[in-house]
Amino acid sequence: MDTDLLPRDGLILCAVSGGADSMYLLCRVRELGYAAAAAHFNHGLRGAASDRDETFVREFCGEHDIPFISEKGDVRAFAKEKTLGLEEAGRVLRYGFLERAADALGASVVATAHTADDNAETLLLHLARGTGLAGLTGIPAVRGRVVRPMLDVTREEVEAYLRERGIPHVEDATNRRDEYARNRVRHQAVPALETVNPAFVRAAGRTARLLGADEAFLDGLARDFLAESADGDSIDARALTAQSWPVASRAVRRMAGRELALCHVQAILKAARDGGAADVPGLRAACSGGRLVFGPAAGQTLPERVLAVPGETLIPEAGLTVLTAKFTRCTEDVHKSYNIFSFQCENIYGSITVAGRRPGDSLRPAGRNCTKTLKQLFQEAGIPSWQRDTVPVLRDERGILGVAGVAVGERACARPGDRDILKIEFRRTAG
Repeated sequence: MDTDLLPRDGLILCAVSGGADSMYLLCRVRELGYAAAAAHFNHGLRGAASDRDETFVREFCGEHDIPFISEKGDVRAFAKEKTLGLEEAGRVLRYGFLERAADALGASVVATAHTADDNAETLLLHLARGTGLAGLTGIPAVRGRVVRPMLDVTREEVEAYLRERGIPHVEDATNRRDEYARNRVRHQAVPALETVNPAFVRAAGRTARLLGADEAFLDGLARDFLAESADGDSIDARALTAQSWPVASRAVRRMAGRELALCHVQAILKAARDGGAADVPGLRAACSGGRLVFGPAAGQTLPERVLAVPGETLIPEAGLTVLTAKFTRCTEDVHKSYNIFSFQCENIYGSITVAGRRPGDSLRPAGRNCTKTLKQLFQEAGIPSWQRDTVPVLRDERGILGVAGVAVGERACARPGDRDILKIEFRRTAG
């Protein structure tokens, strides 16, 4: 186990399904002297078996005086609502729960039980489906405050550890069914490769680490290029097309802020070369004044969403996340790029929503002593017409409070030093 990923001070929240790998994680972390708690997410996909797993983990933690927190989600309903596969929907709900659980318990990190075998299987799955270098780097050891300290531990070592110490675990029957692609790789591809090299799982891990170093180097070149040639949501088109494919393709993916297939990257680079535009899922890249501008897909609009206060609200159509929090005092970092706003709570009426523009919208911008239509403000800000329907507009029950990247309204605008303020920040969603 890679203990360099585990802080000696502070609580480690272990994601525990009740299976062999997660029970190893929980027990091994405690055996090494770390403060640990267990978090269990009940996906509700296997009926009584899902509830049995939750009960098992809760009772084990109770018997061993381990702090325990759990949540049950309706993965099927969430998958239908968001048009996701069950596996992806479960992952989104599970990691959301783990973040909330870590906040509730004050955990320094969230540890998951991905093993060397999981890493090898992931590499093979990506290879089989077609991928670039990033897809062959395996499972990241660190992502945010999620750490995976067991990527150097094999499933064989897990089973030996549990057996030697008499540690119980539960078995998920779906792990034996070959209708799932990962199970077919686990049961058929990996054993076949182990006839070539019995240490295939560890060899695959070494390969992933080596490729990861190469990917980090190339991504660094793309970052350096963007630091010189990008400005907000646009990039110098000629400079982009002058780059080598490894740098240009990574720069495009970074500018897009979302997953892009190879054909989408190629279409965007062609638009940059030809001075045209490319529409890809959820995104348009169009040349204007020698720059390639990235924005929402043509014809897309923003549905109305009520902001969670405090909390975060996703705006996938614009590739943004809205963060809200209440503070006692307004700071200096607001109303500069109009991506961070501070509003006086006493001047906000009802709920705050975020949506696209509406016909006839107007705003009295703070400090300008005039009223402007949103169309006028968009023109002044140089926002292309095709992008305007997905510019987020903040409203309360009295009208517009502000427009992301454009202006803040006079009515509720807070000033540095004001107290009892609501801070709203728009951030690009990581891809």
